[in-house]
Amino acid sequence: MATKRVLTEQQQKFMEVLFNEAAGDPVKARKLAGYADASSTKLIMTALKEEVIEATQLFMAMNAPRAAMAVISGITDPTELGMRDKLNAAKDLLDRAGLAKTDKIQVEATGSNIMFLPPKDDTDK
Repeated sequence: MATKRVLTEQQQKFMEVLFNEAAGDPVKARKLAGYADASSTKLIMTALKEEVIEATQLFMAMNAPRAAMAVISGITDPTELGMRDKLNAAKDLLDRAGLAKTDKIQVEATGSNIMFLPPKDDTDK
């Protein structure tokens, strides 16, 4: 198991505000975390790439119940304004959170129990 990297106080602040006050905007998060105006948002994101990915996955998982509720609301009130867009967004979030719809394929054989095999290769002799 990999040890968790220790972030600077400013990096921690960036991660805290990124999914809250900054609403996912890294430029806004950079400013809210107190980085200098000359600081490169790209460099900050590069340094925090793994932490941002992990936090994004957690954020999606945290919102999966809300998406599930949106799908259910489509059953209880299918005439709600914007329901189609709401359901599409909910399905997309659930897919990305790992709760994708699964397709089952059923294979049935009819007729006799005869199996056809390719002819033997004569080079094996």
